Amino acid sequence: MNDAAPVVAHNPMMQIADPREARQIIRRGDYVGHTAGVAPDYVQGNLCILPREHAIEFAAFCQSNPKPCPLISVAAVGDPTPPGLGDIDVRTDVPQYRVYRDGELTDEPTDIMNYWSDDLVTFVLGCSYSFELPLVEEGISIQHIDRNKAVPMYRTNIACTPAGPFVSNMVVSMRPLAPGDAIRAIQITSQFPEVHGAPVHIGLPELIGIEDLMKPDFGDPPVIHEDQLPVFWACGVTPQVAVEQVRPSICIAHKPGSMLITDIKNNELSNTALSNCLNLPPVS
Repeated sequence: MNDAAPVVAHNPMMQIADPREARQIIRRGDYVGHTAGVAPDYVQGNLCILPREHAIEFAAFCQSNPKPCPLISVAAVGDPTPPGLGDIDVRTDVPQYRVYRDGELTDEPTDIMNYWSDDLVTFVLGCSYSFELPLVEEGISIQHIDRNKAVPMYRTNIACTPAGPFVSNMVVSMRPLAPGDAIRAIQITSQFPEVHGAPVHIGLPELIGIEDLMKPDFGDPPVIHEDQLPVFWACGVTPQVAVEQVRPSICIAHKPGSMLITDIKNNELSNTALSNCLNLPPVS
C-alpha cells in the first residue's frame, strides 16, 4: 500500500461537457490522452474492430460475457459510423488506437484512416467511466480522475465463457475506496449493468490472480491508503485480450483509457443498449 497523498491534477479536456466538442478536438488530432472525466454526463465506449470473418463469433463472445463485454452498438460491415451513438467516425474520434497484426501490437496511431477497409466490423462496448459520475455525485472520490491518470487495469484468473476461438480471462479495472464508499459504490454501479455493473471482487487481489497492484497491466499505477480497499470491476479491455489468442490478420482497438465519447446520456443508456444489442446489423 502507498500512503503518499494523492496529487490533484488538471486536464483541460475535463472542462468540456459537450461530447461533440470533445470529439471535434480529438478528430483534429489536438488531444492524445485518457478520457476519464471528459463530457462526464455521456457514455464512453470501448472499441473493437475486426474483419468480417470473425464478427459473428466475437459477437457471441460478447453476448456470452456481458459483464466485461457489454455491447452497446455494432456497425454494418465497412461502416465506420456505429448506429445510435451520434455523429461519430470511429476512424478519427478516439484519442489513440492500438493496431494488432496477427495478434501482435504494431502501431498506436491517432487515427486509423490508413488501416480502414470495407471488410471491417466495428463493435462498441460499454465503459465503466459511465458509472463514475454517479459515484462522484454521491461524494465518492475517484482517484484516477483526481490525479489525471488512466484507471489501473489488471489481467485476472477469472475465466470468461468461450465462443468459438475467443477464449480469455477477464480484465478488471480497480478503484481504491474506503469501506463505506465501497458499499455505496456496489449499490450505485449495480444499477448500470450496461457498463459493467457491480464489482466482481473486493480486496485480496491475489485471489483473482493479481500479484502486485502497483504494476497494472494497463493504465497507471494507483495510490492506495491503509484505510482503503481495492474494488475491482469487469473491464472492456477484456475483448482485446481475447483477440490476442485468435490472432486475426488485423484488429483495431482503443488504447486503454482513451475511449470513444458518444452522444448518449448515461441515464439513457439502458434502453439504447437494449435496442442496439437486440437489432444487431448483419455482418455477413
